[in-house]
Amino acid sequence: MVPRMRFVDEYRDAEQAEALAAKIADLCEPGRHYKFMEVCGGHTHTIYKHGLEDYLPDNITLVHGPGCPVCVIPMGRVDDAIHIAQQPDVIMTSFGDMMRVPGGTKSFIDSNADGTTIKMVYSPLDALKLAKQRPDQQVVFMAIGFETTTPSTAMTVLRAAEEGVDNFSVFCNHVTIIPAIKAILDSPDLRLDGFLGPGHVSTVIGCRPYEFIARDYHKPLVVAGFEPLDILQSIYMLLRQLNEGRCEVENQYGRVVPWEGNQVALRAISDTMELRPYFEWRGLGFISHSALRMREDYARFDAERAFDLPGVRVADPKACQCGEVLKGVLKPWECKVFGTACTPETPIGTCMVSSEGACAAYYNYGRFERDRVKEATRA
Repeated sequence: MVPRMRFVDEYRDAEQAEALAAKIADLCEPGRHYKFMEVCGGHTHTIYKHGLEDYLPDNITLVHGPGCPVCVIPMGRVDDAIHIAQQPDVIMTSFGDMMRVPGGTKSFIDSNADGTTIKMVYSPLDALKLAKQRPDQQVVFMAIGFETTTPSTAMTVLRAAEEGVDNFSVFCNHVTIIPAIKAILDSPDLRLDGFLGPGHVSTVIGCRPYEFIARDYHKPLVVAGFEPLDILQSIYMLLRQLNEGRCEVENQYGRVVPWEGNQVALRAISDTMELRPYFEWRGLGFISHSALRMREDYARFDAERAFDLPGVRVADPKACQCGEVLKGVLKPWECKVFGTACTPETPIGTCMVSSEGACAAYYNYGRFERDRVKEATRA
């Protein structure tokens, strides 16, 4: 087990990584192939940035999950946001990683070139501050993300209500992780042996919501931290469960993640938002009760009620295979346009745009060349 540490460098110690790698190799059954999904895009970037696959035996495969919040937003919702920004006296605000996400015809940056005002902000509180500075304009916050970022949106709405700011609203696109994992478990495309559970989401929801995965699907899950030794230790914990015939939820990231979650954050979400009947996910289609919308009590802060949205469903570009990448069915470099027509400078799909996207991780850290050579050697 990784000892208690104080500094980031200690979580990147090569000797400890090699010691964990040896333990992992000892636990692997000869002739058995293991496939684990890292749900969170932050894990994917750590894996490729630090070359963690090189520490693992060839019979362990890590596949990417849908835990990139920008990547799962369908193109039609981007178009809806641009439609709001095109209305008179409206300022749309957004996190920076949404600015280059392609919609049906254009991105936020392209829309600004055509005359809209879509500003990048670092938090919803920045958007609320802008609304107080511009009382003659409507300021809309493009709220995206899993449960990780949802509390900040909820707390901002509560503050707007307390301060009586009536020119601020939220275009709510917050999604929830559990229905997405269930959709993957129910998919016939992929067979998994276990999960590296998302660390950031779990700081809010805790570990208990994942128990159905072990109970109903008989798959182990380990909530993992984001440093190299965190991930290696989590893989070791998954293998140990499989070797011992156990399927449980374990918390490797206990230094940050409380088992029962953050009750204050969960209460703020519950007070201001409710589940939608269904929501479209890029690559996964429509999933029931998988996203949030503003409650009736806070309807005055709901941009979807304030503006008449087109709500048109936009099909992904035929050349783009982001959906298969998000489900872990394809490796990014197996997409036909990866690294050619689709690059971080000219993205076709969302997985190449976001800092948590699997395609961006592969491209930025040069993993695609390594994996192509590896696959050719195996063939």
